[in-house]
Amino acid sequence: MKTKALTFLTITTFFFSGIIALSANDLNNMRLSGKKLFVPQDQGKYGSDSAKCVMNLSLYREFYKQWRASGFKNPAIDDAIGSWRWVFDNCPQASQNTYIDGLNMMEFFMKKAKGDDAKAKYIDTMMMIYDKRIKYFGREGYVLGRKGSDLFKYMPEEYEKAYHIFKKSVDLRGDKSESFVLVYYFRTVSKMVDDGKIDKGLIVDAYDQLSEIIDYNLEASKGDPKAYEGWENVKGNIELSFEPYATCEDLISIYSKKFEGSPDDTPLLKKITGMLDKKNCTESQLFFDASVKLNELEPSPTSSYMISKMLVKKEQFNEAIPYLEDALNIENDKTKSDIYLLLSSVYRQQNNFPKSKSYALKSFDLNPTQGHALLIIGDMYAASASECGNNDLTKKGAYWAAVDQYTKAKKANPEIAEIADKRISIYSKQFPNTETVFFYNMKEGDTYTVECWINEKTTVRVAK
Repeated sequence: MKTKALTFLTITTFFFSGIIALSANDLNNMRLSGKKLFVPQDQGKYGSDSAKCVMNLSLYREFYKQWRASGFKNPAIDDAIGSWRWVFDNCPQASQNTYIDGLNMMEFFMKKAKGDDAKAKYIDTMMMIYDKRIKYFGREGYVLGRKGSDLFKYMPEEYEKAYHIFKKSVDLRGDKSESFVLVYYFRTVSKMVDDGKIDKGLIVDAYDQLSEIIDYNLEASKGDPKAYEGWENVKGNIELSFEPYATCEDLISIYSKKFEGSPDDTPLLKKITGMLDKKNCTESQLFFDASVKLNELEPSPTSSYMISKMLVKKEQFNEAIPYLEDALNIENDKTKSDIYLLLSSVYRQQNNFPKSKSYALKSFDLNPTQGHALLIIGDMYAASASECGNNDLTKKGAYWAAVDQYTKAKKANPEIAEIADKRISIYSKQFPNTETVFFYNMKEGDTYTVECWINEKTTVRVAK
């Protein structure tokens, strides 16, 4: 009984292998002749002949597994392809593996094919497999990313088709887009721009879109060092590809036209200011105009602060003050400290030393490492020395107070120690000599209050 069963199994296997081998040859001939595979009307998961569908599905999968187990080297693929074709044609909804496995097999045959025409026909079949997978199993954005990658990888001359496939994939997937899809997509965008097939401005739009996706995934993968490193590499790759198109001149030229056409478009204004800021093009008139317009439409402490810094650079101090005052509504104490510091600098430029000192102290109170605030106070003390006294001693007293501020500044922020030490050296030489201190009935170490606007207690010292 066992012998008969084995004989039957052997004959059956031989019979099916013959059919499968014949089907494989038929399939290859159809591919090479350019004919399309027949796709029947939907007839349920297992088609009109469910028994035959299950049988062919099982047969092709078994041979496929053998081929895969051999490292894709043994000839079992030739036995698998016929049954695979039957399933693909007659019960396309039976299993998603039909499409995953089919792509691997077509890729294998494509790499072995001789001649560009033969290879192209296999690639065409791969594209059809992707389309059919989308039709029956959805996940359009995900599948399109892979379709575009294979097309661009194996037929780079078809970059325009790949560009449209990638664009749709990224638009559909957004933050869920896979990293390799973003890299390939940006390469096709660059190629399209280089060949004059799309406007140069679109590469900026694509870069902006992909940067947001990458930043999202970098933030999401902070707990996974390997994933984070992967996204960092993708960011570097795209940054490098974008660099030739990222000159301030190019960006300003591209965005100036858009700004003139839609000056009240808030998303556009955010894109313009964000991109120009990222690429250090903040000294341009476009950046200033877009920032002011954005602040009119959507007032915010952050944009007010940005505008104020530009006005200070232009030495338009009076115009900068209202923006700085608005910027003080910002919640971050460190940034608020910087705003107070800039206000202090502005009032110093206007020779309003009392107000400048008031803002400098507020800056230091919010950020005890803000040594620059104390440098400003020291500089104003030193500049006021001759006005804050009426004799050879009192006209030197402000230098003691100035050196006190420089000493505090370098303790607060060691990074500015060299600057502070140079000023200490300069103004210590301006201290009164021993004779002058003695003449006015004082000695080293005594407490002294500097008068006028300074109103600061300090310690008597003599020049060394």
